[in-house]
Amino acid sequence: MLRRLFGMRSAQEEFERGTAAAQAGRMADGIIALRRALELKPDFPEAAYNLGAAYRDAGNNDAALAAYRRAAELVPKFADVHVDIASILRERRELEEAERSLRTALALKPDFPEALLELGNVHKGGGDWRAAVEAFQRAAALAPAFGRARWAAAVSQIPMIDDADTDREERRQAFARELDKLEAWAATEPQAFRAVGEHQPFYLAYHEVSNREPLARYGTLCASLMRRWQDDAGLAPPLRARPGRRIRVGIVSAHISDHSVWLAFVRGWVQRLDRQRFELHLFHLSAKRDAETELAMSLADGFHDGKGSWENWAHFIHDSRMNVLIYPEIGMDPATAKLAALRLAPVQATSWGQPQTSGLPTMDYYLSAEALEPPGAQAHYTEQLELLPGTSCWLPRGADEDRKANWAEFGLADGLRLICPGTPFKYAAEHDALLVAIARGVPGGRLVFFRGPPEALARRWQRRLRAAFERAGLDYERHVAFVPWQEPQVFRALLASADLYLDTVGFSGFNTALQAIRCGLPVVTREGRFMRGRLASGMLRHIGLDELVAPSDAAYVELAVALANDPRRRQDLRERLRGARMRLFEDDAPVRALEAFFERVVDAR
Repeated sequence: MLRRLFGMRSAQEEFERGTAAAQAGRMADGIIALRRALELKPDFPEAAYNLGAAYRDAGNNDAALAAYRRAAELVPKFADVHVDIASILRERRELEEAERSLRTALALKPDFPEALLELGNVHKGGGDWRAAVEAFQRAAALAPAFGRARWAAAVSQIPMIDDADTDREERRQAFARELDKLEAWAATEPQAFRAVGEHQPFYLAYHEVSNREPLARYGTLCASLMRRWQDDAGLAPPLRARPGRRIRVGIVSAHISDHSVWLAFVRGWVQRLDRQRFELHLFHLSAKRDAETELAMSLADGFHDGKGSWENWAHFIHDSRMNVLIYPEIGMDPATAKLAALRLAPVQATSWGQPQTSGLPTMDYYLSAEALEPPGAQAHYTEQLELLPGTSCWLPRGADEDRKANWAEFGLADGLRLICPGTPFKYAAEHDALLVAIARGVPGGRLVFFRGPPEALARRWQRRLRAAFERAGLDYERHVAFVPWQEPQVFRALLASADLYLDTVGFSGFNTALQAIRCGLPVVTREGRFMRGRLASGMLRHIGLDELVAPSDAAYVELAVALANDPRRRQDLRERLRGARMRLFEDDAPVRALEAFFERVVDAR
């Protein structure tokens, strides 16, 4: 009675208030109340667990992990919390510790589908697709309606990283067979839409063959399931409406932050779009915030975040009545994938944050670049291809840096340094022989790779590369060096003082190649069959350095070896790059063409 008289709440009341606030998407209020509940009653496991969930939804994984661990201390036999702990550890790429937490959960509850699903995610993150598929299939067998496990088992037929004996065509056929099963299951499962986008065929992009057919089939399945939800939710597909004084343009992304998609092209569009004619809204699906997010907030007419579930986002975006919606990438975020499979605006487009077709019938256009696409590129897309001038980007010039690199720290003070900056999954096993051939032709050089987390994936890639060198009779230690992943400033200093940049074959680099060009480091690239393999070559051709673009694998090796052994030619290329690179920066032509595109498609719908 006294507690109520003086306006105080009990721990249980704070718990209930905080839980309700968090479930309604009011994370800040929920966190305050749940913390208060724990202050009033420190041994309150339910409050600790729900506080972990609220922190996680708010994007504070460190605080979420601490809260979950407190719940596990209070109730050691609570299997669910060990799965939540593992999920955060996996996202932090601490795979070994994540697996230990999952083994604890499975010891407590052996037939636990959610734990098996997360175990599959851990195996997949470490590059072990066979173990991942086995775990996903076990989860689906235990819970036949568990769509996320079925979806994961199908998508994970495409490995993140090849083993030496991986047969990519066989894996693609396995994926097609699993899609058969997924379609049959989804036809009779009312909640199948919940699995859409939770796992995506992201790694098909690293196969240098056309993915239009499998992605069109996959995209049709996603859109058909999400259409069921949209109809049931009462969200009628928006009809064309006459725009007001300004055309309302929305950008939907989980990466409005210091992320490659934002930095490559989205930021420039946001900075340069004419606000007299266009009203720009950013829908930031992630809880992450950094300096780039703050910049975006200052530039947009409307910046929207914190809506919680994808269902909340779908209603909010639909009710925002955009004339055009752009999804810069579809393939790296589950909520983005679900929303993109809906019809939330009369005109919807995607772009090359994921540099291949989305396959979604809900995407009307694909915004790409004249400099990046091969002839006949429309055949690779289900969307109508819209080519913007040049690289499609407005990129800031930036200031030159003169920070010195400390190569001696990595035992590389002497000799030629050939930078190989790709992540492990960008290196196809079929191209290992190219790296071996370059090493053979440059006996005084080292191929310099960058080793980052997760450790299991890095080890898998290094074992495969070492085996390729051993089969060729070359000393791996003499020719190859792996250095730790570096902070951006240090990485740029290493680029500036290296001798050559070797672009990845089949799936090219853009941001890293741009950084090399910016600092004058010669880039050797093999032009790919598809846009995703032409990012570096497109930039080089755009600035007139066609001689750095090889038309074939053999020419790639020949060019790399020739340049590595010719310091005078490399110096000449450095000087020419420093002059020519300016053509890449602060070009308004792509943005003006984007504006014309918006006006044309809004008038035409």
